Amino acid sequence: MRITSTSCICPVLVCLCFVQRCYGAAHHGSIKVTRNQTKHIEGETEVHHRPKRGWVWNQFFVLEEHMGPDPQYVGKLHSNSDKGDGSVKYILTGEGAGTIFIIDDTTGDIHSTKSLDREQKTHYVLHAQAIDRRTNKPLEPESEFIIKVQDINDNAPKFTDGPYIVTVPEMSEMGTSVLQVTATDADDPTYGNSARVVYSILQGQPYFSVDPKTGVIRTALHNMDREAREHYSVVIQAKDMAGQVGGLSGSTTVNITLTDVNDNPPRFPQKHYQLYVPESAQVGSAVGKIKANDADTGSNADMKYTIINGDGAGVFSISTDKETREGIISLKKPLNYEKKKSYTLNIEGANTHLDFRFSHLGPFKDVTMLKIIVGDVDEPPLFTMPSYVMEVYENAKIGTAVGTVTAQDPDTANSLVRYFIDHNTEEDRYFTIDANTGTIKTAKIFDREETPWYNITVAASEIGLCKAVPESRNGPTTGHRTSAVCGALIYSVDNPGLVSHVPVGIRILDVNDNPPELAREYDIVVCENAKPGQVIQTITATDKDNSANGARFHFSLDEGLSLNPNFTLRDNEDNTASILTRRRRYSRTTQDIYYLPILISDGGVPPLSSSSTLTVRVCACERDGRVRTCHAEAFLSSAGLSTGALIAILLCVVILLVFSLAIVVLFITLRRSKKEPLIISEEDVRENVVTYDDEGGGEEDTEAFDITALRNPSAAEELKYRRDVRPEVKPAPRHHPSSSLDSINVQEFIKQRLAEADLDPSVPPYDSLQTYAYEGHRSEAGSISSLDSVTTQSDQDYNYLGDWGPEFKKLAELYGEIESERTT
Repeated sequence: MRITSTSCICPVLVCLCFVQRCYGAAHHGSIKVTRNQTKHIEGETEVHHRPKRGWVWNQFFVLEEHMGPDPQYVGKLHSNSDKGDGSVKYILTGEGAGTIFIIDDTTGDIHSTKSLDREQKTHYVLHAQAIDRRTNKPLEPESEFIIKVQDINDNAPKFTDGPYIVTVPEMSEMGTSVLQVTATDADDPTYGNSARVVYSILQGQPYFSVDPKTGVIRTALHNMDREAREHYSVVIQAKDMAGQVGGLSGSTTVNITLTDVNDNPPRFPQKHYQLYVPESAQVGSAVGKIKANDADTGSNADMKYTIINGDGAGVFSISTDKETREGIISLKKPLNYEKKKSYTLNIEGANTHLDFRFSHLGPFKDVTMLKIIVGDVDEPPLFTMPSYVMEVYENAKIGTAVGTVTAQDPDTANSLVRYFIDHNTEEDRYFTIDANTGTIKTAKIFDREETPWYNITVAASEIGLCKAVPESRNGPTTGHRTSAVCGALIYSVDNPGLVSHVPVGIRILDVNDNPPELAREYDIVVCENAKPGQVIQTITATDKDNSANGARFHFSLDEGLSLNPNFTLRDNEDNTASILTRRRRYSRTTQDIYYLPILISDGGVPPLSSSSTLTVRVCACERDGRVRTCHAEAFLSSAGLSTGALIAILLCVVILLVFSLAIVVLFITLRRSKKEPLIISEEDVRENVVTYDDEGGGEEDTEAFDITALRNPSAAEELKYRRDVRPEVKPAPRHHPSSSLDSINVQEFIKQRLAEADLDPSVPPYDSLQTYAYEGHRSEAGSISSLDSVTTQSDQDYNYLGDWGPEFKKLAELYGEIESERTT
């Protein structure tokens, strides 16, 4: 077998084709295609020969990114069966066969028709076979081989994660690691230096450096200060081919920010400050601000302000605003310009988060002095007390003095003060106040039992004296002389806004002006079998006055009356009294109610008393004292029925009677208004039977009933009025042509009556009663009466009537006699 090698643009690529004819071990790593031969000798056993190796070759290589005009030659396939006469046909199958790779089926040359990219596909697996062109039978078994794409340096390194944003603390030591960047190269790292990358820094020196092999970025200077420069932009380059000339490169940007550390102590811009605060400032209000500057940020600039000394430490306080980092100065106590006109404070501002690595840059605090000047303002009058409580007796006369409030002008002018009451509520109109002295007086007579306490508000404002008026003598004023005497005081409020208020509570004191009364209405019952000295009721009293006037009550019987023989009263000396019996046995029939007048007095000054009458009812009781029954009047009394309740009950009874009477009258009226009923008989027959209650006078009575209607139909032709409803208007009589008795027919007669009833418009649409008395022509018939049955012979046996009992005894005897007469 021939070996054909072809050199392409790159001397590295070598395409080999080996064909060997030998018997031996196969070449290591080669692909073998063999053909087996077997020879049969008659009469001898079958002999197997070693197979011959048809063809062997190694893998092929093809250069990527081929840009030539002609297809790139890959290699050649050749079989030892190929004699060069074109009888062998080479077939190529597998990945890219026919599209990327083509083969000359006669010579076995393989070409690549397209530019390949190793980064997309590194190798292709194909299959080759040699067949007989004439018979299309394989000359060699199909074999597999690989075409590898040879790499060239056609990809630059890339930073897949860039650009980068990273931080590093300020004041870091030199060589502090900041970030490691990594670039990737798509070329083959196993072939040459196409994927060997080195790093370098293009921008960012001398502050930062980069390791050429690892890509680690480090600080290159000592003590980089954030306050001097905070942001840095560093450009890093990655170059393949180990950085040699001709290598491809890529770059990325790393944005580095220095983070803050507490390396700057706070500083007040000034060592002395001055603050003006008016004396009218409210306690708790903010009166000023102060701030120390700190170049750091975030928590490293957090500050706390304190007052370390000074005469105003007890009057003022300072707090820290966390948002603005300012010191807020507030007032703890009220200011008084007349007492103290200025204060001095020493204020310290210190960091709260310290970093001991930078303690040598401290101390991290600063002190300044603040002088506070108190401003004089016109203040409202000041009452001597924050509130007043006064007392006045009830029933006091109008104009009685209750008390006095006092206020003074705290300013140096010491102006006079005018008083008045704020009439915001109705209670404020019950009192008056002297505008000059502040004395409060009553404006009505008070009753403690109605309102024991009043709250009013007194206001005070400054007034000005008459202002000195310079003398005028019919010309311009000379000098500064003023008149010696002021004409009058001018009571006008100089500043209406400068008014102070004070609450005044007025307690109404009690006097003994209400007599005691029974605590409630008592229902006292005494049993008929009561014994002398028995307690039948305990009573108590109340007094509208307070305990200081009449807390002790005294009970007694009315001394103006004679001694009561039935009952007595005992004062228990605990504001209660007991009612006791004085005799044995009480009778309801003799007297069922007793009246006991009593007298109740209090212990006030002067003492007051009232009289009341107790009602005692006599009742029948059980042995254990339970009430069994009392007089009727007692029941009403025990039930607590008043005269008004009794009247209401009687009124309800009268209304019920009147209502019942009205119902009866209405019922009678409705019954009278009903029309005469259709059937007036006792038996309510509503079919075809009409009862006229006319017994008649026999055959000789020809006036009771018109019997001709029974014999002659023409006699019934005249109109018959209805008896079910009494007619109001008589309709005109109707006449029908008469017919002879011989020609009349009962069926036609009935039809005529029905038509008359149907066509009559004067009757309502309900059934009416008609008379159909015509019996037709006479006929011979026997009598159906039983009156003459006694004269006829009967086969009836009445002996069974004797078995019906005593009720039918008489009937049995009667019919028994008839039967006996028949037999005789």
